[in-house]
Amino acid sequence: MTADAQRRRHRGRRVWTSLALALVLAATGAAAQEPGTEDGEWRYQSGDAGGTRFSPLTQVDASNFDDLETAWVFRGDNFSPHENYTFKSTPSYIDGILYTVAGYRRTIVAMDAGTGEQLWTYREPNTVRWEQSMRASYGKGVGHGYIDDRLVIYVITPAFFLHALDGKTGEHLEGFGTRVPLEGFPDTGVIDLLADLGHEYDPDMGLDPKTGYITSSSPPIIVKDTIVVGNSHEQGYSQSRLENVPGDMLGYDMRTGQHKWKFNVIPQSESEFGFDTWENDAWQWTGDVSSWAPLAADMERGIVYIPTNAPTIDYYGGFRPGNNLFGTSLIALDVETGNRLWHFQTVHHPIWNYDLPNVPILYDGTVDGVAVPMVIQTTKQGMTFAFNRVTGEPVWPIEERAVPASVVPGEHLATTQPFPTKPAPLEELGLSEENVIDFTPELRAEALEIMSNFRIGGPYMPPLPEGHSESVQGWIACSGGLNITNPASFDPTTGILYQPSAPGCSGRMVQPGINTDGETHGCTSSEGDCWTTGTTVSDWVQGGGVGWAGPQGLPMNKPPYNRVTAIDMDTGEHLWWVPIGEASDRMKRHPALQGVDLSNVGGGARAISMVTGSLLLTTQGSNGPAVLDARNKLTGELVGSVELPAPGQYGMMTYMHEGHQYIVVQVARGGSVQGALAALRLPGDEGH
Repeated sequence: MTADAQRRRHRGRRVWTSLALALVLAATGAAAQEPGTEDGEWRYQSGDAGGTRFSPLTQVDASNFDDLETAWVFRGDNFSPHENYTFKSTPSYIDGILYTVAGYRRTIVAMDAGTGEQLWTYREPNTVRWEQSMRASYGKGVGHGYIDDRLVIYVITPAFFLHALDGKTGEHLEGFGTRVPLEGFPDTGVIDLLADLGHEYDPDMGLDPKTGYITSSSPPIIVKDTIVVGNSHEQGYSQSRLENVPGDMLGYDMRTGQHKWKFNVIPQSESEFGFDTWENDAWQWTGDVSSWAPLAADMERGIVYIPTNAPTIDYYGGFRPGNNLFGTSLIALDVETGNRLWHFQTVHHPIWNYDLPNVPILYDGTVDGVAVPMVIQTTKQGMTFAFNRVTGEPVWPIEERAVPASVVPGEHLATTQPFPTKPAPLEELGLSEENVIDFTPELRAEALEIMSNFRIGGPYMPPLPEGHSESVQGWIACSGGLNITNPASFDPTTGILYQPSAPGCSGRMVQPGINTDGETHGCTSSEGDCWTTGTTVSDWVQGGGVGWAGPQGLPMNKPPYNRVTAIDMDTGEHLWWVPIGEASDRMKRHPALQGVDLSNVGGGARAISMVTGSLLLTTQGSNGPAVLDARNKLTGELVGSVELPAPGQYGMMTYMHEGHQYIVVQVARGGSVQGALAALRLPGDEGH
């Protein structure tokens, strides 16, 4: 389909959608786009409350993109004397000021949006809880709300405190929360979030490691005067003991900080939905099920959407038989009460580290002539789940399909897993001979010979125990999706979803837990003691990977090795895909590839993206070149490219400030830059 034809089709669709929505607005409260990017702002981690990473700004377009210049660079490593610091926070632009968090202490920073200069900062006092935080540098942004027209910035820290600060002055909010009994904390404006989880704890030390551990990685979201707080734990692949605390969701009054509700992500009584999915009484002592990815919200309806990860310990769950709700689920909660409205579990009895990595995306679409208020959940497996965000009904059928059983002693996997019928997966689920590398007949033959020694399947191939006696070398799981480092983008004006992906195949072994158990976890800070959570060592834990490598060190798959796929979310159909980046120098120099056309193979790292006006902006990621590309958002055609101070990573955002559109990219290490924000704008008075 040509670009003009696409434009006509989408223009016609938008007209029809507007007419249809006009008939149901009163009943549904639907809106074209969740708030956050009006008037050139970028108020949420993902732009708007619906997680789209879209801005309607059009000052920067295909005609002038190549003229962009670096306006300023904000050095995040100034806030953290750690090597390899990564700037993970996407700033918010609210009322003319940029707000972000920086460094391992998650210092709260207000910045001049035109120069990048600091206006004010706040750094939480030192605690043992901070020293032992396993997610210290993982703060992804800030939350915000208004109290009588006064802007308030809300931030969750690595030590699991919630701070409320005046957006203009940085002063803590009067009458909010209760005083923290630790030296250096303000008298007001702070909530100790551990107090409302229901576990014994020490204000300085936090939870007893034998009980568990909890921290945060994403900002809170404020919906109808309620602050909704998520959380995160230690990475499941680092765990060796069974006990931990659940990542229960918390709701607070945005004015007073009064605790309103707690939602149990692991049901604690027979009266709670999902209790029967926890056999062996594992609900009593299993933890995790965090919401470490950002949250989204339907502001009009007062619904918050929560993506979760797996229960304690990746790659083995024999101690927690059952489907284990609400692990690896999308949950819709009533923000006033914290009650579950609906949920969908994307992985049953999750053990594969397939946590939901991205913010849910909200869209008011039209499917088969019917207006649908949609929520879209992207996944690491490259499968895209779409639901009516009010009822939880799938937009297109989701099939339960049989998956392989485990041979690990004590493990009882679910016999089926959910597969959406639409949209199609981003990459092949499995590895067929059709998709095996074929640059030369010799490479293809070598790849097929390697494959004959393995059992290869889709994303739910189970791990094998070390020392297994099968004739094959290992079981290999193949799929390809995205992660928190490369989120999807969505254009609500066209209904097009843009997802980065790369094909991937890997195998996993598990080993006896006693082999890895010890006081070796929790060493994020060089000052903190090493420790681990829980008391009971798991029978099995993550072991080594399977020795799976392609011919002569090359990939096993055909290219592309990195792509962005455009999906029409009104039809569920893929529109097009384009490779992002270019072949690595290693591939270009490889003896077996001399004379082979490598022009469209794509780079090795998944892309980072954002939509603004008519452009889809992409950068290859921290492993790629220091370049920001602009593409026609309807066709994927490259229309411009500019240099960055360092390779992009994690995300980007845009805003309009004093007549200029700025594009801010989180950049990685490069030269003298080590974790920073780079702001681009058109030169001089252009744009005024």
